[in-house]
Amino acid sequence: MEFPRQVGFCALILFVCGCPGDDSDSSQPNHVTNAPDELQTQWQIQPSLKYDALCFVNTLTGDPFYLQYYSQEFAYFEPKLDSVTTAALANLKRQLKDEQGLILSASLALLFSATDGETLSDLITTVEDSGDLQEGFMTSPYYSDGAWTIYEMVRPDLLTIFQFLHAAGFSEYWTDQVEPRVLRRIDELGPDIRQFDVVAEVERGLGQPLASDTITVFMLYFSQPHGIKITGTRFLTDIAWDASNLLHTAVHEMMHPPYSYSSDEELRAALETLQQDPFLMDKVEHHDPAYGYNSFEGYVEENVVRALSHLLTERLRGDIDHSHYGMKQADGGMHVLMAALYSLMLDEDYNSKGELVRDFLIRVIEAGALDPGQIEARYNALE
Repeated sequence: MEFPRQVGFCALILFVCGCPGDDSDSSQPNHVTNAPDELQTQWQIQPSLKYDALCFVNTLTGDPFYLQYYSQEFAYFEPKLDSVTTAALANLKRQLKDEQGLILSASLALLFSATDGETLSDLITTVEDSGDLQEGFMTSPYYSDGAWTIYEMVRPDLLTIFQFLHAAGFSEYWTDQVEPRVLRRIDELGPDIRQFDVVAEVERGLGQPLASDTITVFMLYFSQPHGIKITGTRFLTDIAWDASNLLHTAVHEMMHPPYSYSSDEELRAALETLQQDPFLMDKVEHHDPAYGYNSFEGYVEENVVRALSHLLTERLRGDIDHSHYGMKQADGGMHVLMAALYSLMLDEDYNSKGELVRDFLIRVIEAGALDPGQIEARYNALE
């Protein structure tokens, strides 16, 4: 699950893309990469009842932030809610979103991606006996004892919620109303996205290899407004977004995490000097918490990945978004570090020498390129 480091959690907010499309235009990607038989990237694109159910929990809580996307679906299931389930949903939202600043769908998807099973019955069985889930999660880079402790705290609520979804006919609803729409969207977007060698470009951008050449995309109906990274080279996206946004999300999510913040003392020390910048810290501390990235660590990683993904998506598409409007407006304009890093990357033809992203960050910070005042200046210089 995604939790702030200060309570011992691996911050899953790091692995949420915010609102796909904020950083790119809505045009269809230009096919400028190698032919499919020359690609390093192997694409798998498929629907998922499991992840749609986990994402629907956002809406089922009645959170207005998600009702703007799924009010009709909430209106269908809300009359079926009983007092026990309503209390479980309220407690889950209070403990994770309200108190920890987490995104429910992203936290749940990351956690339950550590175990097999696709049905609500599988989710119920997993919550009832979570040994295999813990074992699988411990093999990922996202596990911490603190994260597991919080999961145990909300485990009874999750069991109640999953049992409700099962009894309320969510699986049948999904099969009848959702899956056909998802499959049509996969047919529409698949030929476009399969043209792009995302793995090769991301590896060049990070300066290191990914764990696999296969990217698995779970195309969902209930994930708005989030693109979500889960374990492995896999992520969740939504049918609402076009091929350009899907490409951007694929590039973005494959880069999480781009470095090891907790174990890399040199990098951590360099990044923490950014806290001296009042312009940056105002965005860290005063943005809308519903967007996530509610810790300094999570905010910085998201901005690093956003800068990289914006640049690499432009390279894959063979064009540059000179307006930068989306970059400066995304998530209420909170991603000011992204804009500064992107500007620096453009200035020096980023990674033309195969530099690790952590080495790039340390170098530019030590050179004073992100000293107090520099981030704001670079942000304002982008029109």
